[in-house]
Amino acid sequence: MTKQLSDFPRVSLCHQPTPLEAMPRLTSALGGPKLWIKRDDCTGLATGGNKTRKLEFLIADAIEKGADMLVTQGAVQSNHVRQTAAAACKFGLDCHALLERRVPDRAADYETTG
Repeated sequence: MTKQLSDFPRVSLCHQPTPLEAMPRLTSALGGPKLWIKRDDCTGLATGGNKTRKLEFLIADAIEKGADMLVTQGAVQSNHVRQTAAAACKFGLDCHALLERRVPDRAADYETTG
């Protein structure tokens, strides 16, 4: 699969590999087996996460095609939107975000926090 993925253009957004962290207390509480967590929050872009890996391919494709702007859509407080905006900034691209209000009964500060 690595060979197949290497055929696609890709930019570097991630600090890789992200660490694996042992979870001894949860392992103990559950009586085993030994549990680990993959720390994709440590990718180095905005809030981190698996979306950073996908954006490495999407940004490369946009740049290769001569795009000067990224357009993304997501809910208010969307990590995907944050990641896309951060990646666009890193590569000198404009970013337009279409934000959806999916939470009907939200606190007054919902759209400015989180």
